[in-house]
Amino acid sequence: MGRLFGTDGVRGVANADLTAELALGLSVAAAHVLAEAGTFEGHKPVAVVGRDPRASGEFLEAAVVAGLASAGVDVLCVGVLPTPAVAFLTGELGADLGVMLSASHNAMPDNGIKFFARGGHKLADDLENRIEGVYEEHRTGAPWDRPTGAGVGRVRSYDEGFERYVAHLLAALPNRLDGLKIVLDEAHGAAAGVSPEVFTRAGAEIVTIGAEPDGLNINDGCGSTHLGKLRAAVVEHGAHLGIAHDGDADRCLAVDHQGDEVDGDQILAVLALAMRERGELRSDTVVATVMSNLGFKLALEREGLRLVQAAVGDRYVLEEMKEHGYALGGEQSGHVIISDHATTGDGTLTGLLLAARVAQTGRPLRELAGVMERLPQVLVNVPDVDRSRVSTSAELAAAVAEAEGELGSTGRVLLRPSGTEPLVRVMVEAADIEQARAVAGRLADVVKSALG
Repeated sequence: MGRLFGTDGVRGVANADLTAELALGLSVAAAHVLAEAGTFEGHKPVAVVGRDPRASGEFLEAAVVAGLASAGVDVLCVGVLPTPAVAFLTGELGADLGVMLSASHNAMPDNGIKFFARGGHKLADDLENRIEGVYEEHRTGAPWDRPTGAGVGRVRSYDEGFERYVAHLLAALPNRLDGLKIVLDEAHGAAAGVSPEVFTRAGAEIVTIGAEPDGLNINDGCGSTHLGKLRAAVVEHGAHLGIAHDGDADRCLAVDHQGDEVDGDQILAVLALAMRERGELRSDTVVATVMSNLGFKLALEREGLRLVQAAVGDRYVLEEMKEHGYALGGEQSGHVIISDHATTGDGTLTGLLLAARVAQTGRPLRELAGVMERLPQVLVNVPDVDRSRVSTSAELAAAVAEAEGELGSTGRVLLRPSGTEPLVRVMVEAADIEQARAVAGRLADVVKSALG
């Protein structure tokens, strides 16, 4: 069996790849693996379960809850809340396990399952591997050891989760947002209730778009992967800035008052300077990934800050942060982790802190984001190829070496298999955009021929 877990949980087309049976089986397996690891020792285990608004989340939530309760785990259902809210509540409530049902920025037909360990941290790779192994073992016939009577788990709704999460976000703000007009694009997703509430309580005047989820419209032409509507709304309403989330609100992108995008690298740069000013940027270090723009690294160096680069995926950024005690990390895609306040990327928190910097300095976001100059970067997704052979194809290695020789010290090439989709990402940076496009196009053609 191929590995079910990608860089961000298990994902697939709901009711085709990700079925109720799979959701139930993985939940039971997770409960057994964590019990064997001693996580539940001496007490009745508790899990927090949340979801984004996708229609499929309704039956998948039921399957996950049934699996956990059948394995003897008490379940607190927090309903539709962002992924970082489920992570926060898992830690805040002292739960032994958290489960989020979401496919993040993916289209509505997809869904996913993400597990959090005690404290709200993502499960380690070895635990995910063990869960897969136990799931497969029992799927093929080995019976579960099932509790009976009072040993089964109990299930209840935990409606207080919304308010506790909002209070947590407000407590992280260094200053209020009075005087700012902000457009919020909620992607018809999990933050459609939380985000407008917290920005309003923080003092901002808000305009919302993409804030009417119906279970079918999540990420549909809106949110952090489709910034067109947000750009237009910011200009139309004369807003100071716009904030865009994805379906589960663990990421944040922004646009300035002229409607131009401010990406995750720029957001990290702005927050890094703000945190250093407040004495919160430990070791004057920011953790990012190999996908970060070269201009980001140059900007940090110019400001006297250090960049540590991790593998792509916010879990690997977080691992680096935890190991060395760093306070800020993230990805160009808008996953930003502020470890003093969150155990995972939190798009609402990121947007709040970005807006707080604008309010505190009185400077436009456009000016603040100008601390770094983005070098031309082209990203091409090559679908329907064997992503497992990226590192072993001699034909591909030769093409990359040729491209790197052409770019020299003014650019770079990165080929990366997606952790969540059957595709390979080709990224090229160069001093000239036309050169970057040409090199990326040639490499994409080689990926198709070599791995197709």
